[in-house]
Amino acid sequence: MLFCMATYAQQARIKGLVLNENQLPVVGVTIVAAGIQVTTNENGFYVFAIEAEQDYQLHFTHIGYKNAWVSMRLKPNEDHELNLILIRDTQSLDEIVIKNPTDRVLGATVISPVLLRRIPGANAGIENILKTLPGVYSNNELSTQYAVRGGNYDENLVYVNEIEVYKPFLIRSGQQEGLSFTNTDMVDKVHFSAGGFQAKYGDKLSSVLDITYRNPTVFKAAVEASFLGGSVTVDWVSKNQKWNTISGVRYRNNKLLVNSQETETNFSPTFVDFQTLVNFNVSTKWQWSFLGNISQNKYHYEPLSRQTNFGTIDNPTALLVNYQGQEKDEYLTLFGALKAVYQWNDYTKLKFIATTYHTQEKEHFDILASYRLGEVDTNMGSENFGGVTYSRGVGSQLNHARNDYDALIFNAEVKGFHDKDQQQLEWGVKFTREDIRDRLAEWEVIDSAGFSLPAPLIDLRNEQPYQPYYGPLEPYQNVYARNDLTIDRLSAYVQWSYRMDIGETELWMNAGVRGHWWQADNGLEQSNSKMIVSPRAQVSVKPNWNADMVFRLSGGWYAQPPSYREMRAMDGTLNLNLEAQKAIHLVVGNDFSFVLGQRPFKLTTEVYYKNLTDVNTYTLENVRIRYHADNEAKAFVYGADVRLNGEIVPGTESWLSFGYLKTEENYRDQGYIARPTDQRLKFGLLFQDYMPQIPNLKMYLNLVYNTGLPGGSPSYADAYQYQTRLKDYRRADAGFSYVFKDAKIGLDKSWLTPFEELTLGFEIYNLFDNQNAITNTWVRDVYSKVQYGIPNYMTTRTFNLKVNMRL
Repeated sequence: MLFCMATYAQQARIKGLVLNENQLPVVGVTIVAAGIQVTTNENGFYVFAIEAEQDYQLHFTHIGYKNAWVSMRLKPNEDHELNLILIRDTQSLDEIVIKNPTDRVLGATVISPVLLRRIPGANAGIENILKTLPGVYSNNELSTQYAVRGGNYDENLVYVNEIEVYKPFLIRSGQQEGLSFTNTDMVDKVHFSAGGFQAKYGDKLSSVLDITYRNPTVFKAAVEASFLGGSVTVDWVSKNQKWNTISGVRYRNNKLLVNSQETETNFSPTFVDFQTLVNFNVSTKWQWSFLGNISQNKYHYEPLSRQTNFGTIDNPTALLVNYQGQEKDEYLTLFGALKAVYQWNDYTKLKFIATTYHTQEKEHFDILASYRLGEVDTNMGSENFGGVTYSRGVGSQLNHARNDYDALIFNAEVKGFHDKDQQQLEWGVKFTREDIRDRLAEWEVIDSAGFSLPAPLIDLRNEQPYQPYYGPLEPYQNVYARNDLTIDRLSAYVQWSYRMDIGETELWMNAGVRGHWWQADNGLEQSNSKMIVSPRAQVSVKPNWNADMVFRLSGGWYAQPPSYREMRAMDGTLNLNLEAQKAIHLVVGNDFSFVLGQRPFKLTTEVYYKNLTDVNTYTLENVRIRYHADNEAKAFVYGADVRLNGEIVPGTESWLSFGYLKTEENYRDQGYIARPTDQRLKFGLLFQDYMPQIPNLKMYLNLVYNTGLPGGSPSYADAYQYQTRLKDYRRADAGFSYVFKDAKIGLDKSWLTPFEELTLGFEIYNLFDNQNAITNTWVRDVYSKVQYGIPNYMTTRTFNLKVNMRL
């Protein structure tokens, strides 16, 4: 039905935002074209239909602003976005390009910076929004990690201003992560590609998140405070407009969220970072910029007790744990990047980038957990209702770690861009040196009913307590390694893009190739020199149909040269000659834009397939990944992603997404089994609304449903013997904000004069109080020798209060 409606329409549509010099909405702007007149609403949004294939001149008028005219001619059924800045004191008119038409051609998802600040979430920000997109999976609201189309957390590229961003290494739990690198108050543009991306992006197997920070034009300040922390961001511009900077300080404390879990703790985390972007416009040919970041995470954790009820109605069971000891983790990250852009001529631009990344991380803990496993008293009249009446399993577990990691990574890169006659040629060369110092020392001892359980890998029968055990007394798990490693890398790419018309059909083409050379040296051994070549291509076609459609085909041979984490095996030893993991990508997509009820919508569909070779299998526990480091597996991924986004409420963007995927691996020809990221179904909903009768009140909803991941098995277990799945992940976060002042509201109140915007928000995390498990804790019944997997639940329903101010 929607296809037919778009087919027979013979009009075109213009929509957009009208902003002032401070990029705030201008309400009540009159737009006139050929007798058609509309006005912008309280969000500065306007929309109207015009006849196609005719010349129009749009006239923008508003008291206090200079009039503006824009000429326009649209094709049948075209949906054109025109966003303008009205200037108070000058005659000039600037157009803001919020959505680049090439984003649609390349299949990139564009995310509005406003969404990043408004949509609620336990870990709000870019990653919080990404998790609502099809093909992006996560079952951990405390983590910024995400998996894309069957890949793991290490297979995603993240760039800020064309500079690659690195993540901490020792993080094993989402609640230890603290802050995402990206400061959402500094963001100008966000592009996300879930596969089939261009050759100019680096050597990873799954996705690219490309973020651009804004270039300040006037002085601004933004302040946010909530029960979870706060932030301050300041824009500054020099009088001669040659210097500008944007800087932000953030603080976060997850105590509010962690206290909602079953484990009672003394929890004292502090996550602090400072980030700055300094731009210097030397001349019309030279621009310099510096991006710097200092981040410190201190995670001090002292668990006290825990009770988890599980089992069935007929056989309710409880696990009671008392803890002794504590965990002290610290992560200090220093990052600096210097970038220079030189405009050679009208067609050629050169970029020079140098970055240094230094991280010092330590993970120290000694925690003794003494547990009782027993039957729950279900007699409602009993004084011990809900308590354990009979213990059928007792024991203790002692975990120890002294892990230290120090890495220094240096990058030097030169890039070129040539644009002429609808053709673009891009190239780049990059050198990287990674200098790593790592100490891994951790062990685990398990005692049950007074005897110590030996390591599961020792091939000796244990008949305790019925018969004595004469085997060696070994820790249940014990890993010790010390590695000093340097890795040198040299990568390069070249790609060509071209746009052409075949009759009335538009065609876009992109073809490129990457090369990556690397060599590792641990002081005792040097690896063989290795080289991998990765060709990639994309083709997009927009037929001259009444229906506004774009068809895309992309793919190539992608490779991921091993990082230090991938080279380190389960026992801590290094495989310096590890091969790069390889994948053939094939992505077929379609965009269908249409108008329904005079509001724009877009239906995006993609079908994809990946064939992976030289796969390095791994285990996944919370967010910690440990590899086998052997390249002895092969795998495949296939699936489909669907996303419908549009203006359910005029001037606001909402979307509904659905994803299906299947991924399996075959390790050492034992047969295909589900990979740790085989999350079959995914639904995501992001919704914004406001009340026309009460314009001060706005509402936001973020909802995610994922089917259960394989896992929850002991970390030492054979994946071929433990093919169980965790329960489905269901979560809804809701936010409500009351606007005291914005571009329209509160202008008549004198006490609000210092503010450009002031809002008070109330957020509810995990609205329906769903119990989501991230892993299992495994305990034994000494009499039956049955192992029980007790779910480790995530956060429960939590409330947060937030204040946002913009000056």
